Amino acid sequence: MGCDGGTIPKRDELVKTKKKPEQTDRDVERVTRWRFCAISQEPLCQPVVGCQLGQLYNKDKLIELLLDKNRDPHLASHVTSMKDVRNLRLTLNPSFTGKRADTINGYVDSMKSEFQCPVTGLEMNGKTSFCFLWSCGCVFSERAFKVIEFEKCHLCGKSFDLEEIIAINGNEDELQRLNNIMTLRKERKLKRKSDGNGEIVWDADGTSSTTQLNRIRNISLLSQQLCEKNQS
Repeated sequence: MGCDGGTIPKRDELVKTKKKPEQTDRDVERVTRWRFCAISQEPLCQPVVGCQLGQLYNKDKLIELLLDKNRDPHLASHVTSMKDVRNLRLTLNPSFTGKRADTINGYVDSMKSEFQCPVTGLEMNGKTSFCFLWSCGCVFSERAFKVIEFEKCHLCGKSFDLEEIIAINGNEDELQRLNNIMTLRKERKLKRKSDGNGEIVWDADGTSSTTQLNRIRNISLLSQQLCEKNQS
């Protein structure tokens, strides 16, 4: 067909082009991560909690998992108690009206989300990066930190350190960073218990912490280790 002087061959007749991944597959994966509980695969429903690796869970389902003596050891294995998660303070999206908002003329709008950033108004649908603060659980888009430079939480006013910014459903690099920080938290906690040195201060949530001086030293050590890792 073609090349006989009477017809012009089409491009796909001359070159076999590589097919692009189906957009629907990417949308399904994104919706699954941002709209469903990471352990039960049920739709996220408040109260929602987030772990140190940035995964989202329905609080009641996580409690059931922790109480299950026959729990799958590979399922959220890094979460051993409710101290390993934070209650998330999510900002509702006023334009979201439930299932009806998800369908327009028979087309499912996967961009529509129940929650949004309280600073930028961006919807928490996986198209833009979001994070929460480990110190308080408040949720923001990553862009919010660029729009407004703040050392204290913009919603509740609680102070936080850079290591307490938890990327939600982050990429492999972000997941590795969060895993390193989680390991350092555990090491600091074990050292605090074995040391027996310095005054022990009890936080409002009932967990012990070192004196302010030791906290500053720990943060400085973390920053140094992260810098050395980035340079290697």
